[in-house]
Amino acid sequence: MALNRNIAYIDLTTGEVRTEPIPLEWRRKYIGGRGLDAYLLYTHCPPQADPLGPENVLLISAGLLVGTMASASARTHIMAKSPLTGILGSANMGGFFAPELRWAGFDHLVIRGQAERPVYLYIHNGEIEIRSAEKLWGSGVYDTQDLIRRELDDPEAQVLCIGQAGENLVRFANVMTGRKNAGGRTGMGAVMGAKRLKAVACRGTRSIAIRFPEEALEYNKQIIDQVVSTKVSQIMQRWGTGFIFGVTNTTGLVRCRNFQYNQLPNSEDIECENLDKVSIGLDGCFGCQVHCRHRYIIPEGPYAGTYAQGPEYTSQGAFGAEVGCRSLNTVLVGNHLVNDYGMDTLEVGSMMAWAMELFEKGILTEKDTAGLRLAWGDDEAVIELVRRIAFRRDIGDILAEGPLGAARRIGPQSLPYLIHVKGMSNLHSDERPTPALALNIAVSSRGADHLRGRPAIDLYNLPLPVLERVYRNPDGYTGPLTNSYSEYEGKPRMVQWQELVYMAVDSLGVCKYHTVFLSPNHPQFKEFARLIYLNTGLEFSEREIWDAAERCYTIERLFNLREGMTRRDDWLPDRYFDEPTRLGLPVARGKCIDREKFRAMLDEYYRLHGWDENGVPTPETLERLGIAALKPAA
Repeated sequence: MALNRNIAYIDLTTGEVRTEPIPLEWRRKYIGGRGLDAYLLYTHCPPQADPLGPENVLLISAGLLVGTMASASARTHIMAKSPLTGILGSANMGGFFAPELRWAGFDHLVIRGQAERPVYLYIHNGEIEIRSAEKLWGSGVYDTQDLIRRELDDPEAQVLCIGQAGENLVRFANVMTGRKNAGGRTGMGAVMGAKRLKAVACRGTRSIAIRFPEEALEYNKQIIDQVVSTKVSQIMQRWGTGFIFGVTNTTGLVRCRNFQYNQLPNSEDIECENLDKVSIGLDGCFGCQVHCRHRYIIPEGPYAGTYAQGPEYTSQGAFGAEVGCRSLNTVLVGNHLVNDYGMDTLEVGSMMAWAMELFEKGILTEKDTAGLRLAWGDDEAVIELVRRIAFRRDIGDILAEGPLGAARRIGPQSLPYLIHVKGMSNLHSDERPTPALALNIAVSSRGADHLRGRPAIDLYNLPLPVLERVYRNPDGYTGPLTNSYSEYEGKPRMVQWQELVYMAVDSLGVCKYHTVFLSPNHPQFKEFARLIYLNTGLEFSEREIWDAAERCYTIERLFNLREGMTRRDDWLPDRYFDEPTRLGLPVARGKCIDREKFRAMLDEYYRLHGWDENGVPTPETLERLGIAALKPAA
C-alpha cells in the first residue's frame, strides 16, 4: 500500500540505523513530506542547537502521494535548522529521487550526528548502508552522481548530493539531484557538508499498491486535463518559467542593481524567446506532463559546449537584472555553475548585487575584493564571483556567510543595502507596488520567500467571483477581498490561504505548478482529498486537509519562536518603505509600501492564523489544532 512505508533513524556518529513504521495517527495529523518533517524537527532537534553541529537533525522525505498515480508527484523535501538564518531550514525539489526513496521502502529519513570521514547513504529495498565517500569529496554535483552510479553499477540509481559549496559550508549551499533539481534556500547543503554526508543514493523495486487503481488512473487523467488546459501551463510547456521575466520586467516588478531600480531596460537577450537559440528541448520531473525546463548547450566562451538545464526565472534575475547584466550566455553559465557547485541561485545573485552596490558606494574596495572590480553589468566579474563564493576565496569567503553573517564582517554601514528577511535574501522581485506579495516575503516561515505564501494570481486583476471561489474555501472565510494588486485590504487572507495550500502540496509531494500558484483553475483542497482517497484509501475532507496544513504551519511557527524569532522579524527592509520605485508602467512607478497599512495587514494576518499580536499561537489555537503539548517559547 501507499501507506506502508517506513521512517529511518540514522546516526552518522555511531553508525546506528533503525527503522519504524509511520503511525497512522501521524498521517492524519501531518500527512507526510514537509508537514510531518515539521513535527519531526520540532521534536528531534534540541532548542538552540548549532545548525552546523552534530545535534542538528537533517530530514529527507517524500510526500504521501509521491510515486502514485497522482500527477507531478515527485517532490523531495529536506528540513533542518538553517545555518543561514538560525531558524527553520526547509527546501523542496523535483526530479526522480523521492519516488525512488518510496520504492526503496522509506518516506522519511531522520539523520543526526556527524561522520568522522565523508560518507554517503545507500538505500535499497528496506536496507540502509553507510558507505565511504572519501573519493567523492571535492567533486561537483554532476560528477558525484555519475561516480556513485558507477560504483553501484546501477545507472538507474537516484542520487541526492552536495557539491563543493556544501563541503565548504557555504551557508546557502543546496542539496541537488539530477542536472538542476535544487533543494534551495536556507542552506540544507551546508548541513549535509557539516555532517560529512556527501550524498544519499536510492534504488528501489518495491511496488506501491494503489487502493483504487482504475479510479485513480481515470481521476488523474482529469487532473492532467485540468492542468494542461490552462494558459499558464501551455506557456510553460513552451518557454518554462523564464516567460515570467518578460512580464514582470516590463511592468517594473524586478529588482535591478540590487534595489536601485525596478526594471532592466534593453534586456531582450535574456528574454525567454532567446532560449530557442540554445535549447535542445524541454524536460520534466517524474509523473509530470508540463515539462517546464529547458535542456540547453552553452554556446560560447570557456564553457562552450557544456550541457545544462534551465535556466529558471530566478536565474534570469540572479545573473541578469540584479547585477545589471544583459547577456544570455552569462545567465546560462551562472545557472550551470551554481547547479554544479550546489548553491542557491537566488542567494548568490542577491549577495553579488549587494556587494556591487557596496563597491559602488565605496564601502567595499579592490583591497577587500583582492583586486576584483565589482562593476554593474560586468559579466566576467559575475562569473568569477560565483566561483569565489563556492570555494570561499577572499571576498567570496565573506559573501558565503549570507546576508547577516557577511554584514557582521563588513560592518554596520553595509546593513541598509541588504534586501533580506530573517537573514535570507529575497529573489529578484520588487514587491513595493504589490502589498500582498510584500506581506508574503515578510512573514514566510523560512525568510524572504516566494514559494511559501505568494498569492501570484493577485497580479492578474481577476474578477472578484474568481477570487471568492478560491479564497473563501474550505473554511468559509467571509472577510474582504480585493482584485487590485496595489490594494491592502483582503491581502492577508490571500497570503494565509496560499501558505496553507502550499503546505498541503508540500506534504503530499506534489508540484506547486499543479495547484493554485500561477492559475486559479489548478487543483486545490477538493482535488487533494480525492487524490488521497483513491491512491491511499485514507479519507480526508477538504477541511481536514486545511486543518492539517494549518497544524503543520503552526508547528513551523513554534519552532521559529523557540529559536528566538519575534514579531520584529516579520518585517521588510526600510528601503521598501522609504524609496519609491523609479521605473515601469504607471501602475508600478512611484510606489513604496505604507508602514501603517503594512502593520495593519500584519495584525490581520496574525488574527487569521489564530496568533496573538506578537505572532505567538494562542493556547486556544494550539488546543484546536491538537498540538497543545508543543508549547511556544516563554
